[in-house]
Amino acid sequence: MKPIDCPVIVLVGPTAVGKTALSFRLVERFNCEIISMDSMQVYRSMDIGTAKPCLEDRAAVPHHLIDIADPDEQYDAACFVADALAAIDAIAARSKTVLLTGGTGLYLKALFEGLFEALPADKAIREQLQARLAREGRAALHAELYHIDPTAGARIHPNDTQRLLRGLEIFQISGRTWTELLAEQQRAGQGGAVFNRVYQAGLRCDKVELHERIAQRTLTMLKSGLIEEVELLRKAGYGPELASMQAIGYRHVNTFLDGAWSKAEMTEQLIIDTRKYAKRQMTWFGANKELRWFRRDDYAALADEIAQVLSL
Repeated sequence: MKPIDCPVIVLVGPTAVGKTALSFRLVERFNCEIISMDSMQVYRSMDIGTAKPCLEDRAAVPHHLIDIADPDEQYDAACFVADALAAIDAIAARSKTVLLTGGTGLYLKALFEGLFEALPADKAIREQLQARLAREGRAALHAELYHIDPTAGARIHPNDTQRLLRGLEIFQISGRTWTELLAEQQRAGQGGAVFNRVYQAGLRCDKVELHERIAQRTLTMLKSGLIEEVELLRKAGYGPELASMQAIGYRHVNTFLDGAWSKAEMTEQLIIDTRKYAKRQMTWFGANKELRWFRRDDYAALADEIAQVLSL
């Protein structure tokens, strides 16, 4: 893979920290096009719960990797790497700056460090695992994965059904664990893309402020029609068992629609789980030694450092 010479800005951080608003300021200063690094914004018709930029903003600034898959399609880190590299080539051809932004740490790691050559999905095995998930529940399958592959079991949250099923699927297809295959890739030196001009930044704020922002975002999503969005998805045939419909927010509304929670219970649990998710995001990003951290409101310092490092 040839090195990437165009300037690349990476902007990450936990959900609700304010990445989108700051991204548009960076776009104005550095002539950027945006590549979404969000595992849920790829799905069509899943807008409110994924906090996609509005259509007006997307018309004003080119966005890539948004609305490129249906909710019942499998989209993973390998898909992201291929699509992101294609988008980077196109942006570079227009002499623009790439702005990669989002909260999916796995996607960033895959792009910069590489992934093992993905085993092809096995439809029969995946259907068997989906049936078991519906019958036995996430906890049982997660316990099985943990027994087979303790490292992956510790890394993958029981609610992350897409990666949970993928871990079991890989083992059933190959007889080897996900962790073994990743280690093999590292030994073989199958790394990610090489970026000659890159600046990686993370946004953060204090815990109390972030928790307040998450609560407010949750209430705004519900007022904006998150429940109605999920109802429309279900009417279109996208059932609660899909990996996309098990994502944070969508899983909660599905549980409410199925009668297991009241609206108040759903709202409370969604806020709690989003805060937990933000904590996991910060743990993931905290392991990235290339990130330079800024307060969410410290745009001037961030922009000045980007300009200096990338000579923009």
